[in-house]
Amino acid sequence: MCRLVGYLGNNIRLDELLYQQEHSLYNQSYNPRELNSGVVCADGVGVGWYDESDRPFVYRNTIPMWNDSNLKELSHYVQSSCAVSYVRLAGMGESLDISNCQPFRSGKLLFVHNGEIANFQQTLYRPIRDSLSDSTYRLIKGMTDSEHIFALLVEMWQSSPDSTLLSALRATLQKLTDLAKKYDTSFSANVIVSDGRSLAASRYAYRMEASTLYWSCNDAKHPTQVIVASEPLSDQNWTAFADHNTLFVPAESLQPTTSRLTAC
Repeated sequence: MCRLVGYLGNNIRLDELLYQQEHSLYNQSYNPRELNSGVVCADGVGVGWYDESDRPFVYRNTIPMWNDSNLKELSHYVQSSCAVSYVRLAGMGESLDISNCQPFRSGKLLFVHNGEIANFQQTLYRPIRDSLSDSTYRLIKGMTDSEHIFALLVEMWQSSPDSTLLSALRATLQKLTDLAKKYDTSFSANVIVSDGRSLAASRYAYRMEASTLYWSCNDAKHPTQVIVASEPLSDQNWTAFADHNTLFVPAESLQPTTSRLTAC
């Protein structure tokens, strides 16, 4: 399983998020504490961030994070108020191709996913594609279940003018659940998605165990930053996501709210 991290708050350098924490994403790449399977996340690394004009940028590589000197250099001078990142543990049969690396991007959306769709190629590969519009279908460049879940989220985001990040994420999880029931399969979907001004995350699974996910804010009453991560980055102020829970962080207040996916 991959390790994820997402950030929304005051402007910071990327290395403060990726390298400087006690149990940073860098540490988690070679010394994860809460993987459901596997030993290390050595199959790639990626980070997405927004500039001052809310334009999203993505850096991805297929090598282990601990070997990626370019990312370390980049993270020393890139600053952002919103970022998502991950280190990859590839699923069975998935190739180490840049098209299969996250974060995925569409418009202003940046997305990372940890989890799997069981027997994806034989179960939900075609049904997900059949549910997409032509424009969303063309977004898919790789073969991972993660990118197909992202395409489904983009479809939900674009299909309703009143969609928020949270409502689009919840609709995506509901659609996946409906498809999994219909085609007799299971899936897990720990997701972090952002539009540069807000952030939504989920810990959810259907007929399998969901991986761990945590969130933290530096001040409960007046936060200046909120972080979501697969594993706590430090020993202080981390709250575990309950099963079937989502979190939403609006840019206006940075006040995180959690809710249960009761409809799924």
